[in-house]
Amino acid sequence: MTADAHGSPHAPSTDARAQRTRADLRAMLLDGFSFSVMVGIGESYLAPFALALGLGDVTAALVATAPMLAGGVLQLVTPAAVGWLGSHRRWVVLCASLQAASFVPLAAAALAGSMSPWLLFATASLYWGLGLAASPAWNTWAGTIVPASVRVRFFARRSRWAQAALLLGLVAGGAVLQLASEKGVPLAGYVAAFGVAFAARAISAFYLSRQSEPAPVPIGETRVSPAAIREHLRTGGHGRLLAYLLVFQASVYVAAPFFTPYMLGPLGYDYVGFTALTGAAFLARVAALPLLGRVTKRVGTRRVLWHASMWIVPLPLAWLVTDDFVWLFAVQLWSGVAWAAFELASLLSFFEHIPQRTRTSILSAYNLANAVAIAVGSVIGGVLLDAVGRGAAAYAAVLVASAIARFVALPLLRGMPDVVPASATPIPLRTIGLRPSAGALQRPVLAALDGEDDESGPGEPRAAVR
Repeated sequence: MTADAHGSPHAPSTDARAQRTRADLRAMLLDGFSFSVMVGIGESYLAPFALALGLGDVTAALVATAPMLAGGVLQLVTPAAVGWLGSHRRWVVLCASLQAASFVPLAAAALAGSMSPWLLFATASLYWGLGLAASPAWNTWAGTIVPASVRVRFFARRSRWAQAALLLGLVAGGAVLQLASEKGVPLAGYVAAFGVAFAARAISAFYLSRQSEPAPVPIGETRVSPAAIREHLRTGGHGRLLAYLLVFQASVYVAAPFFTPYMLGPLGYDYVGFTALTGAAFLARVAALPLLGRVTKRVGTRRVLWHASMWIVPLPLAWLVTDDFVWLFAVQLWSGVAWAAFELASLLSFFEHIPQRTRTSILSAYNLANAVAIAVGSVIGGVLLDAVGRGAAAYAAVLVASAIARFVALPLLRGMPDVVPASATPIPLRTIGLRPSAGALQRPVLAALDGEDDESGPGEPRAAVR
């Protein structure tokens, strides 16, 4: 065995571990970048694809939301799957590879020029099911790869890479679809977009496979524990908080999935306008988070959640003022900031102070409950749109109904837990979808909660409840 200058016989193994860690972190960055390209150029355009196929506005709205319920349910099989495969990495790579394959029938349908609604829903359910099923295992696995000393900084950097990639995918998709539409072959644009989405997720799966699995994590770290979920909901006002979040989310999604068909239908926007308005909300969300992190550290999550909820209530009504692009662009900036504040405060309130061994259970329960609320709200909106007649007046009815439902949910905010973060650095988030109504669907990177490189210092809690 070779010794270093100080005669240490352990230098080669230490160097090898450091080299392995650097390779892992590089692969994680490239995986996150590729995954986000897929979201930007693929998932973001599922609803417009349904419209391009002539499947109608209700189908276009529901295909962006209802399949998430499959993901919420399928993630519950993750513990058994990880145990059967004997590895978190194998399960995550398998899910990522099959998720990439879900774009093949979409591209084939675009090439053929038709697809049944049920096949579209089945394909979208496969996409969401595989994506969310990988999430608990990935969160657990990622925590074993990234050293605690750099965890917060690394995941913040990874988030920035992912945000840039997502915008790149969104803009590229909009440009390709607009060009194809102008040339009279709109579905050809979807063949290209979904082909790139397939390639991006396949590259993501490759880089996932290149990452090590330093220590086998006990299956218990990934198992969903009903007892842990019940305990969390009974303490600290978390049950009341979850009830509010679910009711408010259902109220929001009475209208949220219908913004895409509303823009591309009655408002008459093309793909450029759709992309610009969707991107505006996401950019505002990203830009506002650092400032919102500092505000939340100063005033606590309860006040931020209250003000954010108040800002979100009238948002649907703002779309009825005028269809002027400048006005709607400003509304989208407002929406992005409001939703950034809402999700930062709600995630901090709900996920801080959860022991590591129970985080996967809590996140799985949150994802499932959230998916149910989204599906319920979307179906209510679809029924209302159908009942009124699907014209501009029907969209107005859906938007007004959503605003009223949001307002009615506000009293549930009473008695919310108030968390004061020890760090002004927001929890790193994974963007799993883009929505014109809110900017993004995001989930917390639970592994980042154990970092020692934030302002709270090693071993100190990231937040305090008051």
